[in-house]
Amino acid sequence: MKKIVLLAATLVVMIACKNNEENKSEGADTFVEAITHDEEASYETFGDKIVAEKAFTKEEMLEKYENLKPGDTLNIKFKSTIKDVCQKKGCWMAMELPDEKESFVKFKDYGFFVPLNAAEQEAVVSGKAFVSEISVAELKHYAKDGGKSQEEIDKITEPEITYGFMADGVLIKK
Repeated sequence: MKKIVLLAATLVVMIACKNNEENKSEGADTFVEAITHDEEASYETFGDKIVAEKAFTKEEMLEKYENLKPGDTLNIKFKSTIKDVCQKKGCWMAMELPDEKESFVKFKDYGFFVPLNAAEQEAVVSGKAFVSEISVAELKHYAKDGGKSQEEIDKITEPEITYGFMADGVLIKK
């Protein structure tokens, strides 16, 4: 009986040693995984947990926006610089796009906010992109409400296309 227990114990030790050797060869994968986690740690998360990997650039994002029509939505993730942030609560932000354009980002269900001092930081947003069209009549109304002259109001002859984004998760570079 003692010999059987001793034999079983020896087999367990040999199997454990063999598994340990196999794990050493997998150590490179573990190291790569650790780097990935450290890279994500360089971002602060707001809203849903997202990762920065595979985010579109601001140039690619503008191209996507230009192919959308009012009423279309696109689930997407993109990376850019924050141009502006709501200075009352951090309840919206504007993300930089090429050609002095921007994407106006709100947060899903008003469920989270970003820091008021986040402007100029790199960010990744994940959610739904969409375009909106503001009619000439609406634009003229806003201009009138804003105290513009009749001459300035009369110059408004085309609708304005805006790029919107409803984010469910945001990463801001630390």
